[in-house]
Amino acid sequence: MRILYIDTSSSYLYTGIVEDEHLISEVKENLSLNLSRLALPKIASMFEECSLRPNDIDKIIVVNGPGSFTGVRIGITIAKVYAWSLNIPIISINGLEAMSVSFSVSASIKVPVIDARRGYVYATIYNNDNVLLKPQYILLSDLMSRLNKFDNYTFITNNEIELSGEKCKYNPDIGTIVNKFCQRLPDNPHSVNPEYLKLTEAEESRI
Repeated sequence: MRILYIDTSSSYLYTGIVEDEHLISEVKENLSLNLSRLALPKIASMFEECSLRPNDIDKIIVVNGPGSFTGVRIGITIAKVYAWSLNIPIISINGLEAMSVSFSVSASIKVPVIDARRGYVYATIYNNDNVLLKPQYILLSDLMSRLNKFDNYTFITNNEIELSGEKCKYNPDIGTIVNKFCQRLPDNPHSVNPEYLKLTEAEESRI
């Protein structure tokens, strides 16, 4: 079983190939404004390095958000076209979930956080595998209030956010993420869409 993982929900391309539960190749690179132009060539190069063809993949796991509106769409588009054209099962997962399962930290309470600007964040709260706060768009002040009940917790983030507590940089363990979610039931490729957890600015202006 070979599984392709794709996450373009930030300025980083996080992608890898897991074969029989072992990570055989990965790319973790900040592509910034070049993400839309370089994501697919980088994935193709990874295949070449592993001497694999697109048909050699048995399943695709893609992060469907939250994060950069443009970034999320890049990964979703690549994964959907790939899955549909070659009839490969596809599983979409929330990036905050991936951030949580990717880390073993001393504190049992893990708080993946992505900066959503203007005082808001995308966040979730996990106690080991138990979800205490489902992934959502939330005021940072409200998130901190919810954390007041806990003595010890660790934030997981790559953003420069004012956080009162221990912080870990997000460096995804792609093998762990894939092995955690690979048994989920696959989605219909046409039903895999970005989950931004908030309205776009254009949508908000129409309300």
